[in-house]
Amino acid sequence: MSLALLSVAGVALDGLLGEPKRWHPLVAFGRLADRLERRFNRSRTPDLPVGSVDSLALQGGPPSGEGRGEGALLPTSPTSDNHTPGLGWRSHGVTAWALAVLPLTFITWLLTLVPHLGWLVSAIALYAAIGLRSLGEHAEPVALALRDGDLPEARKRVGYMVSRETAGLDDSAVAKAATESVLENGSDAVFAALFWFAVAGAPGVVLYRLSNTLDAMWGYRNPRFERFGWAAAKIDDALNYIPARLVALTYALLGNTRLALRSWRRQAPQWDSPNAGPVMAAGAGALGVALGGNAVYHGELHERPQLGEGPAPGARDIWRALALVRQGVLLWLLAILGLGALLHA
Repeated sequence: MSLALLSVAGVALDGLLGEPKRWHPLVAFGRLADRLERRFNRSRTPDLPVGSVDSLALQGGPPSGEGRGEGALLPTSPTSDNHTPGLGWRSHGVTAWALAVLPLTFITWLLTLVPHLGWLVSAIALYAAIGLRSLGEHAEPVALALRDGDLPEARKRVGYMVSRETAGLDDSAVAKAATESVLENGSDAVFAALFWFAVAGAPGVVLYRLSNTLDAMWGYRNPRFERFGWAAAKIDDALNYIPARLVALTYALLGNTRLALRSWRRQAPQWDSPNAGPVMAAGAGALGVALGGNAVYHGELHERPQLGEGPAPGARDIWRALALVRQGVLLWLLAILGLGALLHA
């Protein structure tokens, strides 16, 4: 079966089954990553606990202000005192990354070579890596609560999606947080997985998803992870560089193209993440809303530039952002099928 058809199969499995309820491979991988960090990034505090696995959802990156993007739907969340310095050097982080990612990627490659099993492994790998249905399952309850005027419920629900403090957010700020999360996680957890699957099959998508998960666990700008998490952060930036710009272009083509391209060109360089900036600026422009702006993380106010132009988002814009991502996935699948047909012609 061609990679193009397997791409459709993986997305279809995600739509039909959603995220595994009982056991998700990324949760087990998170525990492995915790053990590796304990071994290679020892703290001066002997019994310092390491990250814990959060099975709410399995996508995203480090929170803005500590990492480079909006920390939405994290697979893991460090729960220890992040101000306690880790003793691991950059080289220790490289070693830990290699031990976590490369053996599993190699095993996946070997399994794809097994006759009559390889195609099944490939479809399951993409299904486990992609998070399109999960994105809707987290964002839609926020929009519904806002529509029904239930602000406390909306704050609670958006707190599952983002790392910023949500207790004091008004309706507009809740909608903004959810919309930003949909746009950014659409790139990280959906489009980038599709990209690497189309480029390198099951090994490619496994390498990408595991790398992205390590970035979510280790890619923090704090004393604990400043050195140890450097490799995970840089590798994730590199793996997302091309997909993020393709996603920004996709958002622009499917929305207000002129405003999206202008926002991308003028505003993305001001954002602290090299990949989230283009995605969120183009997405905000495509939707014709104003995103970004100041937000509170862990009790500290972080000044963020505005992205896009227009009114503040509302509940309807959360659904519009989801529609933008879903339409983009359809467009990408058609493009992948078209390229596959040309290559096999």
